[in-house]
Amino acid sequence: MPIPHVKICGLRDAQNAQAATLAGADFVGFNFVDGVRRQLEPMIGATIISAFRNSLSEDSMPGPRVVGLFRNQPVEFVNRVVRMAALDMVQLCGDEDDDYYAQMERPILKQLRVRSETSAEDIDAEVKAHLAAGRMVVLDAYDPNTPGGTGKVFEWSKAANVAPLEGVLLAGGLTPDNVSDAIRELGAWGVDVSSGVETDGDKDDVKMHNFITEALGA
Repeated sequence: MPIPHVKICGLRDAQNAQAATLAGADFVGFNFVDGVRRQLEPMIGATIISAFRNSLSEDSMPGPRVVGLFRNQPVEFVNRVVRMAALDMVQLCGDEDDDYYAQMERPILKQLRVRSETSAEDIDAEVKAHLAAGRMVVLDAYDPNTPGGTGKVFEWSKAANVAPLEGVLLAGGLTPDNVSDAIRELGAWGVDVSSGVETDGDKDDVKMHNFITEALGA
């Protein structure tokens, strides 16, 4: 099995991002979605990301890809934050469409929220359409009360056909205790975590290290 890719999301300071990098993260995510707990104002986010990049040693360059999260926000705003924060990718978590995608100035990671009634066939079709268009995908559980990451597990078996595909990240309720099971069960190309590596709502360097260690060891 290829070594899985790991994304640590919802980071709010440079030190945690550096710790994730040292542990082996491939992607680090910063949330610019309005109204969510981990939201960063653009200038604050840009300052944190700049400090993080400046903290990287030559040995860890170029470092993980820096991802900014957005949801149904104006194209002009997203692209402005992309430039301010020198983002490598944008993660789109809302109802964006092809016209919106076409105006993005960076590669796209599209969040797909899996409902209880969503079939494996529906997931296959939607994921493969995004991949064919050059967009990566993160699969997360659907929660009508939570627009972003839910911290809940969806029925992994529904993603069995697409989880091993390059560019697909599995999210939702992953922790250091279950990430290796998810990777072994699905042969997942990548995994994405936020609340599963927090203590009292803040990123925990030990949990991030343990999560990445378990993922890479799976």
